[in-house]
Amino acid sequence: MRIKVNEHIILKEISRNDAADIFYTINSQRSYLETWLPFVAYANEPADTEAFIESVLANQEENREYVFVIRYDDEFAGIIGFKDTDKINRKTEIGYWLSKHFQKKGIITLSLKQLLKLAFDKLEINRVQIRCAVGNTASSNIPKRLGFIFEGIEREGEHLRTGRYSDLEVYSLLKRDYKSFSTFFK
Repeated sequence: MRIKVNEHIILKEISRNDAADIFYTINSQRSYLETWLPFVAYANEPADTEAFIESVLANQEENREYVFVIRYDDEFAGIIGFKDTDKINRKTEIGYWLSKHFQKKGIITLSLKQLLKLAFDKLEINRVQIRCAVGNTASSNIPKRLGFIFEGIEREGEHLRTGRYSDLEVYSLLKRDYKSFSTFFK
């Protein structure tokens, strides 16, 4: 699946061919990314990134999590996708990360709008959640900008490489919220 966000941004479903770009970005920006992203500690060689991609691709169609590579002017910029989808309760979480070279261009905000359309209009999801580390203002500003409701703090919700835990801000958007201002998502 490919989603054209605008003339610069394409979301492309992750594939084995993306492993080198993903690993290179993580490895070259390790100190920047590991501040907020626990998985960076486990991406120490290309095989680790390949294993992650294989885990995404291994899910059967009915259990698939849509994970997309973000390409900006055909360069790898980051990843955005669904995780921990609960089809029975029609809810999911969206996670994202972006290379530091592509920050402050609205890439995640625009990409997230497209994933919300996919979730609510095609996948029949009722609730989308985003969790951001307390203090990661760049990340938490995105759900705020898109009308998500702040629900509270998940205490010590993420274990970081430093051995400490990070509290997480929890935001959600319901299908009825999305429909009430759907013109905003056009």
